[in-house]
Amino acid sequence: MSSATAPIACTLGAGDYQGRINWISSLTRRALRSHRREDLVLHLSYVREAREDVRELVRKEQACCPFLTFDFRENSEEIELSITAPEEARIAVDSLFEQFIACAPNAAASCGRR
Repeated sequence: MSSATAPIACTLGAGDYQGRINWISSLTRRALRSHRREDLVLHLSYVREAREDVRELVRKEQACCPFLTFDFRENSEEIELSITAPEEARIAVDSLFEQFIACAPNAAASCGRR
C-alpha cells in the first residue's frame, strides 16, 4: 500500500503504542542531535552510533504508520532521517511529529507525559 492510499491511522493497540512511544523517547534522549521541521516534513539527525536503532525505528514505523514516508541517509558523521506526512494528515501532523522530538534536549514538550 502506498503512502498516498494508506489510511491516516496508526495500527498499534494502546499498550503497544505506549511501548513504542517509550522506545522512541529513549532513542531521542540518547541519540537525537538535532531536528527541524519544514511544514509536513520532519528532519532528524542522530549520532552515528544509533544507526541500527534508527533503522529499526523506520522499519517499525513503516509497519504501523504506512501513510508516512521515511528517508534514511547516513554519512560519516551522523544518521539523517526525514519523515514526510501526506497533506491528508495535516490536521494531525503536530502530534504525529511530536512523538519523535518530545524528549529532545531542546524540545518544549514534556517528556513522558502522554
